[in-house]
Amino acid sequence: MNVNEKKADRIIHLPPYLFAEIDRKKIEIQQKGMDIIDLGVGDPDLPTPSHIVQKMQEAVTHSEYHTYPTYAGMPALRKAIAEWYKNRFNVTLNPESEILVLIGSKEGIAHTPLAFINPGDVGLYTSPGYPVYPTGIRFAGGTPHPVALLERNGFLPDLDAIPEPVKHKAKLFFLNYPNNPTGAVAEGDFYERLVTMAEEYEILICHDAPYTEMSYDGYRPLSFLESPGAKEVGIEFHSLSKTYRMTGWRLGFAVGNPDMIQALSKIKSNIDSGVFKAVQIAGIEALTGDQTCVEEMRNTYQRRRDLMTKALTKMGFTVTPPKATFYLWVKVPQGFTSSAFATKVLEEAGIVITPGNGFGKEGEGFVRMALTVDEQRLKEAIERLKKLTF
Repeated sequence: MNVNEKKADRIIHLPPYLFAEIDRKKIEIQQKGMDIIDLGVGDPDLPTPSHIVQKMQEAVTHSEYHTYPTYAGMPALRKAIAEWYKNRFNVTLNPESEILVLIGSKEGIAHTPLAFINPGDVGLYTSPGYPVYPTGIRFAGGTPHPVALLERNGFLPDLDAIPEPVKHKAKLFFLNYPNNPTGAVAEGDFYERLVTMAEEYEILICHDAPYTEMSYDGYRPLSFLESPGAKEVGIEFHSLSKTYRMTGWRLGFAVGNPDMIQALSKIKSNIDSGVFKAVQIAGIEALTGDQTCVEEMRNTYQRRRDLMTKALTKMGFTVTPPKATFYLWVKVPQGFTSSAFATKVLEEAGIVITPGNGFGKEGEGFVRMALTVDEQRLKEAIERLKKLTF
């Protein structure tokens, strides 16, 4: 049997996942004997804090945690999430109806369009952006419509520039602040305009916010749900991956509009069986335990941010120190495309960086550098970059 002839169209026309392709190229260069400094994927190099690991070690020995979890997540974890949101953002959430535990926020984002998009519907998403937004819309049979993030607008979407016919057809809008890949942040006035647009055109807002705690210089990013009326039009995705360095643990949550939460929960209950209970117990410890680890994380990435932005600027690159995220959004030198520059840096300097057009064509002209190696390796990367000719 020729399996390739049996593949669904959604797979045939799906481009390779950006970071899987980067991994392939990285391995190719490593096999040639080159030492690789990986500034590609946003996977924190700092270990999960020890008190969270210890709680997991303890929890995994309890047989009552070895059974199927509840679909929505353990009540104790949902209560902890509600308390965390209240303390951090002054947002009140009902743990029973306005919180859904996810197997990492990526899973919830990908499944959300299945709950709301019919074939032919339009789904808006910011571009450059997380590749899962348009992929999830396509998998649901919808038409993804990119909303450009441009430097002249501070990498915020120009809501007025979205064509009227598109707004009227759009069912939902994926966006993400603090932003991956640009590092841009959104303030309250933008969220208020977003809520107004959502109300007028009946568009469901899906705000992806995993970087709110990865911020610098005393800056504290907002939650979309802090804006008046936000809970009536949308939900927010959060994750423990970046805040508590738990990327491999796969634990996130969606919060907000109860009808949207219920619809996503219905999809998930037919697809997965929830998060391992011991991981959820560790999540409770992360949210309610000692938060010193979060401040230490911020301090570490701020030092790295300052080191790299200073060095890159001195070399002639255009880069703005981000207020949040651990990404640098760097303009490529004149005469290079994003992909050509990323390839040159990988092949000649052994440094993995992500071409901006991998996040959508609107990212052309930039590369993303993730600050996910220690300062000594960053200094080595700087020295290698200095030796290249552009």
